[in-house]
Amino acid sequence: MKLFVILIFSIASFVSCKSQNKEQPELIGIETIRTDVIGKDVQLVDVRTPKEYNTGHIDDAINIDFLDESTFTEKVSKLDKEKPVYIYCQMGGRSKKASQKLISMGFKTIYDYSGGYGEWSRQQ
Repeated sequence: MKLFVILIFSIASFVSCKSQNKEQPELIGIETIRTDVIGKDVQLVDVRTPKEYNTGHIDDAINIDFLDESTFTEKVSKLDKEKPVYIYCQMGGRSKKASQKLISMGFKTIYDYSGGYGEWSRQQ
């Protein structure tokens, strides 16, 4: 019985530690954006250039240009690391790289909309 309790405790500790050390963002689709982001008070980040952002963006996304490395790091560091961050770009490439950067900076939960603004604009 004692061995069983130790085994269960060890498994539970391993699983809970593993879930807290997420090394990959969670990929989400357009439906998640529609249901969990639009009209909600969330950290929604558009990592495209200002020129791309000004041609259109999703809901009340803030623009933090991933290609401008120094500004990107400075602006992202002002976000709340404890709250989820929803991130997108045009087609998914920059948002994937930006998500990795956020993970390395200590952000806990990152949702990467891999369809990006390209998919969003086609479906509106």
